[in-house]
Amino acid sequence: MKDVLDPPQAPLRSPDTVMRLARMGSMFPTRLSFLRVLMRKLAAENVQVVRPVWEIDAQGYGHAVYTVTLGGYRYSLVAVANELPDDQRTDRVIATAWDTAYVLFDGEPDAAEIARICAAAPRQEAARFTERDLVLSRANKSVRLFDHVVSKLRAGGQPDEELVRQTGYLMRTTAVYGNGKFGIADRACFEHRPGMGGSFAAEMLTVWLIRQFTHDLVEYLGGATLDRRLKRYLGIGNSTGLGMAPFLVNHPVLLNNWMIARETALARVRAIEHLSDQEAARLIELANRAGQHLSEWHVPDQQHQARIDDLRVEWASVQDAFVPSTLRKPGAIEALMQRAEAGSLDLQELMVALVIEPFGAVVDGLADCMSDPFGALCMPLADTDVVRQQIEEQAQWALQPDYEEPSGCQQFWYVSAAKQEPRLGDRFAEDGAELESPLDIGRRIKALHAALPERNLPIVEFLRDHPDHAMAVARVALADRYPYGEFRDNLIGSGCLPIDMLRCKLSFFGASKFDPKSDRWTRITLCQGAPLADELQDGADDWWLPVFGG
Repeated sequence: MKDVLDPPQAPLRSPDTVMRLARMGSMFPTRLSFLRVLMRKLAAENVQVVRPVWEIDAQGYGHAVYTVTLGGYRYSLVAVANELPDDQRTDRVIATAWDTAYVLFDGEPDAAEIARICAAAPRQEAARFTERDLVLSRANKSVRLFDHVVSKLRAGGQPDEELVRQTGYLMRTTAVYGNGKFGIADRACFEHRPGMGGSFAAEMLTVWLIRQFTHDLVEYLGGATLDRRLKRYLGIGNSTGLGMAPFLVNHPVLLNNWMIARETALARVRAIEHLSDQEAARLIELANRAGQHLSEWHVPDQQHQARIDDLRVEWASVQDAFVPSTLRKPGAIEALMQRAEAGSLDLQELMVALVIEPFGAVVDGLADCMSDPFGALCMPLADTDVVRQQIEEQAQWALQPDYEEPSGCQQFWYVSAAKQEPRLGDRFAEDGAELESPLDIGRRIKALHAALPERNLPIVEFLRDHPDHAMAVARVALADRYPYGEFRDNLIGSGCLPIDMLRCKLSFFGASKFDPKSDRWTRITLCQGAPLADELQDGADDWWLPVFGG
C-alpha cells in the first residue's frame, strides 16, 4: 500500500520503454548510484580515515593499512604493492600478477593477519581467504600518468593538467570481488550492519579507499603534495568485461529494485509543478556542468566518440531551456523531459539523471529500497491458463523475435572452463553451444507459450510432464510483482550488445567516462570528483558528472 507520506509522482515509464538494451546502454549515474549513497553515509557520520600502517619502501613496494569506522564497525583496507615487469601488466582476467592487490578486512588486522593478507592478496584467485576478508581486489598502474606525476612532484612541480584530464586515474582495477568468492565473507555476514546494507556498499568502500592509497603512494614517492584540484579529479579506473553482464539476468529482483527506484525518483521529480529560484539555479548549473563533462569526454573508439559528439550537439540544442524564465513556469521539469524525448536515447537518459540530481529530499530515501534482502516474494501461478494470460499481458516482448532464424539465436552464453567466467560465442561459428548458459529468457518464455495445452491444467501437472519449462514459468511468475526485472530484448540475437548491459550496471555503481574497447568490455572511471578523505564534512555529495577543476 502506498505510504500517505510519499510525495506526489507522475506515472512510471513503462517497462517496455525502460527495459530495452539500447536505452539501458545509454544510462548515466545518478544520486542513487551506490558510490553516491556511500559517500552520503560516510559524510553523515563524519567518518575519519586513519592510516595506522605504512610499510612502503623507496621503490613504492610494501603494504599499507587504512581504517574507517562506519555504523559502529571498523573496516580496514590492506593494500599490497609489488614489483611488476611491464610485460606482465595486463587488464585481462587471465593475468596472474598485478601492481597492487587489496583486501577489505572486517576490523583492524593485527600483525599476523596483515602478514597472511600480504602473502595471499597478490595471488588473488590462486589463494584462499577467510570470513574476516570482505572484499578482494587488484589494480594496475596507468604507468604513463603514474610515473609522470611522481617525476613532476620530485622536481618540485605539479603534473601536466591536460595529461591528468585525459587519463583521470593513477590505477585501474581489474576486479573487485565480493560475496563469498575464494572464501571471503558472504554478504549475509555483514549486510545487516548500518552503512553496509546498500547494494555493493563494501565494494564501493573498497574502491574509494584504493583511490586514497593511489594518491598517498604518488605523494610518498614524489616527496610532495599533489594539488587538491588534481587529486580530487583522479579517480580509480576499472576494466569490466562480460563477467558482469549475466549478473543482472540472474538477479531479476535486484535489477527490478534498482530500476524501479530510479524510475520512481524520476516520477517524483516530474510531478514537481513549481521550482524555487534556488532549484532553477541548480538545474542551470548542472546543465552547464553536463555540457563541460561531455566536452571533456574523449575515447579512442571512433564509433563511440561519434556518439558522444552527437550528444554534445543535442545537449547544446536543449540548453536554451535552462534559463530562469523558462524554469519558473509551471511544469518546467516535465517540459524538459518532453523536449528530450524528441531526441536520442542518450539525450533522454542524460536528462533523466540531471533532473533527478537537485531533489535529494524526495529522492534519496529510495536508496533504502534498492537491495534484495528477501529474494523473490510472489505467488506461484496456479494453472496454464494463468501462465498464458501472464505471458500475453507481461511478456509480449518475448513472443516477438523469431528464435529459429539464425539472427534470432546467433549468440550463446557459456562459462569458460579455464577461468570460470562468462563468455559469449557464435552458435554457427564456434563449438560449445551444448554448454549454453540459460540466459535465453525470451526464447524460453516463447517456447513455454507454444507448449501450453489448450485444456487448462494445474501448473504442477504441466511441469510434471514438461520440467524443461520450469525456469520459464518461474520468470513469468515474477513479471507481475517485479516488472522491471527482465531485459525486454533477445539476449541471444545477433543484435544483442553486452556493452549495454555493462553500462546499465556500471551506471548504478556511479561510473563515468565510459570508454568501450569493444561491444564486450569497457574501461570506466569510478570516484572521479568524489570527496577526499578529509572532505567528507563539506561538498560530499556534489560530484555528479565530474568536470576538470570542478
